[in-house]
Amino acid sequence: MSIYLQHFALAREPFSIVPDPGFLYPSIYHRQAVAHLKYGLDREGGFILLTGEVGTGKTTLTRTMIKRIPPHVRVAYILNSKLNASDVLASICDELDIVLPDNRELSFTKQCIDALNSDLLAAHAEGKKTLIVIEEAQNLTPEVLETLRLLSNLETSTHKLLHILLVGQPELLDILAKQELRQLNQRVVSRFHLSPLDKNDLSNYINHRLHRAGAKRPIFDDACVAVLFRLTGGVPRLINLVCHQSLVAAYSIGAPTVSAKLVKQAASEILSQPKKSSLSKSLLIAAIAISLLIAALAVIYVSNPSAFQLPATTHKEIADKTTPDKTIPDKETPDQEQLIVEPKPEALLAMSEASLSRAISVDIPLPEENIPELDVPAPEVITNPFVGLLALWGVESVEAYSEEELAVVASLQNLRAEKVRLPELASLEQINRPGVVWLRVETGYLKSYVLAQLSFNAVTLQDRQGEVQMTLKAFQAAWNGSYLYLWKPPQGYIGPLSVTANNIESNTIGENPPLVLDWLQAQLRSLDNNSEIIISGGRYTSAIAQQVLGFQRQQGLVADGILGRETLMRLTQLSADNIPLLMEAM
Repeated sequence: MSIYLQHFALAREPFSIVPDPGFLYPSIYHRQAVAHLKYGLDREGGFILLTGEVGTGKTTLTRTMIKRIPPHVRVAYILNSKLNASDVLASICDELDIVLPDNRELSFTKQCIDALNSDLLAAHAEGKKTLIVIEEAQNLTPEVLETLRLLSNLETSTHKLLHILLVGQPELLDILAKQELRQLNQRVVSRFHLSPLDKNDLSNYINHRLHRAGAKRPIFDDACVAVLFRLTGGVPRLINLVCHQSLVAAYSIGAPTVSAKLVKQAASEILSQPKKSSLSKSLLIAAIAISLLIAALAVIYVSNPSAFQLPATTHKEIADKTTPDKTIPDKETPDQEQLIVEPKPEALLAMSEASLSRAISVDIPLPEENIPELDVPAPEVITNPFVGLLALWGVESVEAYSEEELAVVASLQNLRAEKVRLPELASLEQINRPGVVWLRVETGYLKSYVLAQLSFNAVTLQDRQGEVQMTLKAFQAAWNGSYLYLWKPPQGYIGPLSVTANNIESNTIGENPPLVLDWLQAQLRSLDNNSEIIISGGRYTSAIAQQVLGFQRQQGLVADGILGRETLMRLTQLSADNIPLLMEAM
């Protein structure tokens, strides 16, 4: 237990280097990594790669993913990668609780593979998937990698039986790029390189870990962020080491917060490397000089012992010599802020209760933009805005914890996710779909809400506690302009349609036009009985573009004759009854 916990009112150590999933900060890179890992697991077997520099959080992310894996996925987690092929097979069998038969006629490797194949077939019959995770995969030998490739061949007539996640440092990519491992490299279905935190995420990272540790107030000064990023490069492990030492330094001098100077001091101790060669040389020279001095003094003492006798001195003379001169002002110790002061409990006791209460009166700023919940909640509980937004479209989901996951879940329901930066409130009226907004709260950080309704003078928001009513003026003042919404394109629509770009699917039946064109003309016909049905042979012709142009002019849209997202959204808004809207009437 760290000595500073009570001083900062923390429940546990916030910057431990132990890969605890409960402390994972979901940066944009971590969210993208999770999306890639989930995509790989959704594929029919194969290899998944997660690489990153030392200390970027690969192990923490992996353990978080394992914690969130559904019950029907079995996991064999291999920590020791410096094993031969037979040892790796034995470890996999141990992790999956596979009992090996005692068949002396077969080699151990053969026994492992046969037992593993039988187990995988039985698991597949029960609807279960199997995932093998290997940490520090850059240490795997070519022999072991080839064995893993052969394991990936275990399959039925229609399904692969095994997913293999390799977690390692960047040199793993160089290893797999070798000619002799090209077969394995071609079987990688998803790969992601985890980068360090950027400067914008660093402050949120610190506050996130402090919040998880029980902090109720800001502990690090704002100036600490720039210093930490410059000294650590955004590497989470280095950040944790420096922040931990900074908290120790602040505690030792009784400081209620950590300053940039304390961060520099901590970093100099953690990150600096002593110059061993010069230091050793200096110590050698000093030792030789001391030895020569002692030898010389010994010779003098033997020849003249009286030379070492001290003259008689009175107690008063000693006192006079040891009393400091009050007329000489004290000199300030240079670089005093760079010194580590040993803990002084009496200094902490000298702090008044009033000063301590003032120090903890401010709530810690916890940024909530795009921070996923790590614990999967009950299905009926809406715990984040992504789930809440899906619910407005009639989609029940507890798996959307990031923008990337929202897009995946939405696509399965023929919905598309769009995130835009809007210059003004009128743009929301133009979109007229509920979405996720980010509002700046009192602490200065952004909190995400679902914007469910919009009226001429108020908005209705949804968060984890329920509905929140806010005046339009207050909303405009707090909103950062970002908007994430869902919309539903017609079946067969890929991208904008114009006379020169026919982005429609080619899987038509006979000579019939594609479904998207049939849908378009049906909507135009329902809005205007005089609209003609044009036989275009499956092409977005000039005649159809003219009809779209007329609709755009009527609705006040950009009149370009292109069937894009805005035009499609307005068409579905006018013709469909099950589309959730921000405003009931435009």
